[in-house]
Amino acid sequence: QVQLVESGGGLVQAGGSLRLSCAASGRTDSAYAMAWFRQAPGKEREFVASISWRGDMLVHSDSAKGRFTISRDNAKNTVYLQMNSLKLEDTALYYCAATPSYIATDGEAAYDYWGQGTQVTVSS
Repeated sequence: QVQLVESGGGLVQAGGSLRLSCAASGRTDSAYAMAWFRQAPGKEREFVASISWRGDMLVHSDSAKGRFTISRDNAKNTVYLQMNSLKLEDTALYYCAATPSYIATDGEAAYDYWGQGTQVTVSS
């Protein structure tokens, strides 16, 4: 089992930046690909970005490309999401997810472990 705890969310003005963190605990001695998803009110959860176990494969959604960057520090069992140039439509609950795989994937069904989420609210 792996436990995931997100942090770093908050209220930010449009155009601003936030850095989300996701700390993993439990069985972190295995290889895990990690990802960020988000869910806005009244919408389905959607993929944002994923990163392979070694950090050499990154996948970003079209909405995240050029603005968001996923990274990880395996020594700290932590994955990050740097979000720049935030827009009103980025407002959502952001979830961290993990799957016992070396390879990054954007498929929600592939992820076995999920955090509780951290709220990001972008204001005008």
